[in-house]
Order: sequence, then C-alpha cells, then structure tokens
Amino acid sequence: MRWNQLSLIIHSTDVDTFVNFFEQAGALSVTFQDAADQPMFEPAPGDTPLWSETRLVALFDETTNISAIRQSLASQQGAALADQLELESMADRDWERVWLDDFQPMQFGERLWVCPAGMRPEDADNPLIIDLDPGLAFGTGTHPTTALCLEWLDNHPPKNLDVLDFGCGSGILAIAAAALGATTVLATDIDDQALWATTENAQRNKVEKQITTRLPDAMPDDYQANLVLANILANPLITLAETIAGYVRPAGQLVLSGILKEQADAVIAAYQPWFSFSEPVISGDWVRLDGRLIR
Repeated sequence: MRWNQLSLIIHSTDVDTFVNFFEQAGALSVTFQDAADQPMFEPAPGDTPLWSETRLVALFDETTNISAIRQSLASQQGAALADQLELESMADRDWERVWLDDFQPMQFGERLWVCPAGMRPEDADNPLIIDLDPGLAFGTGTHPTTALCLEWLDNHPPKNLDVLDFGCGSGILAIAAAALGATTVLATDIDDQALWATTENAQRNKVEKQITTRLPDAMPDDYQANLVLANILANPLITLAETIAGYVRPAGQLVLSGILKEQADAVIAAYQPWFSFSEPVISGDWVRLDGRLIR
C-alpha cells in the first residue's frame, strides 16, 4: 500500500484551523515540523509550543481524492495557499522504526557499548554490550546528554550500589548501571511507554532481576540510593531539586544531564545546599554535572 502525504507551511497561530481542515478531509494523522530552523528548547509545564513557521504534514491513504482536497482548500483559504500544498507519494514502511536505520554500535568509555538488537561491534576488546530497542522512548546514546552519562558510568562502575534512574526513558542508563554491577536499580518516569521500554530492554539484557520500574507517584516512602542519575532537562531539574536531592543517601553521588551550557550555573545553584560538584563536563552545547552529597 502507498500513502499520500500533503504538507503546507503555516503560521503557528493557524494550526487549529488547518488541523481541523485536514482531519475533516480524512487525514489519518497530522504532524508538525520546524519550517524555518527555529530553536525550540524546553517548554514551561503544561505548554505545547510550536515553531512560528510550522510545516503541517497530513497523511492520507492512496485512494484519497487529492484534487478535491486542494480545491476545497482553495475555496476556504485562497488559491495562492492551495498552490503551496506539496504532495508526496510514499511506500508503506514501519514508520516508528525508520529512524533506527542509522543507529549503529556506539562505544562509551573503555568497555561500554550500546548496540541495536542483534548487532555487535567489530574488533572490540572485551566489550560490555547493551542490546537496545528504544521503542518509542527517548534514549539511544546518540544524544550528547545520554552519552555523557554513559561515559560517567563506564568510568565509575556502580558495583554493589543501589541506583536510581530518574527519568529513565528507554532504560539505557538503568541497564548500563545494572550491567556494571549495581545491586538494585529503580527506574522511574512519568511516561508509561518509558517504563514499558525499560522493562523490555532489561529483559533483553538479562538484568530484569536488578531493575524495578515505577511511576513517580509510586516511589517507595523514604527511598534513597547511593547513586542518582537524572538525565532530563534543566527546568525540571531545578524545580525538583529538593525531591531529587532527597533520594541520595548520605555521602551518595548525583549525576545530572540534559543541561545546556548557559543553564549549568542555575542548576548548580539549585543543588548547592546539598551537594559539592566537580568541574562540569561539556559536550557540544550540553553539560554533565556530578556531585556528592555533603549535608
């Protein structure tokens, strides 16, 4: 089966109008893309911002009368706009997994490797391999924030420690911690899909006995860990500083990532009542902070 994809560049203020139009025309899905390379960082809680110039993409099955849609758009929004409507015919694919085509084995530190399911690194010396299928959850190691955390874990194996992965995504950090010798790992995330992906990946890597998944509201009372990993974003890290600090045992360690360079000072300030930090580690525009509980 083939699909017809229609795309149109609109202003963000007009999104609802055009979403309604394409849904009424029979669109199977409507998605949004950046049309002008506009940076979009973390939103405020509850906000769902869009780019000022947004490319709206509507997907239809191959039997849809595209000429009729174009004529209807011209009638409602003007011929000039209808002429800008772009049509692309697309073969059927497993769309949720297309992006994994370029996901190759990656090395972090001396021994730690993250690999797509079934792939293995060539000529690796005694590798410690994480088999990963991220599903729909964030975290493959390709992003600098995740890479920074994996490199830290490889250099500081949490052998015989209890670990908390706060915002676990695909479970990549939780699984790495377990593979590197953690006694227990508690993985938490606000997204049920992330907990599912973490559980599946833990089973794939045979560390499911070490890893427990929980929604934040179901965290055990008075839970604390020797090591807390939080690879999320700067604003939630700041907002949740007291909560996250409370999960660290006396003299325990904290690793924070998902932080842009210009945000690092604000994050450090939020945690300084409890932690002493090492020098920030930078990768591109991103920063990793690691500290030890001092009070």
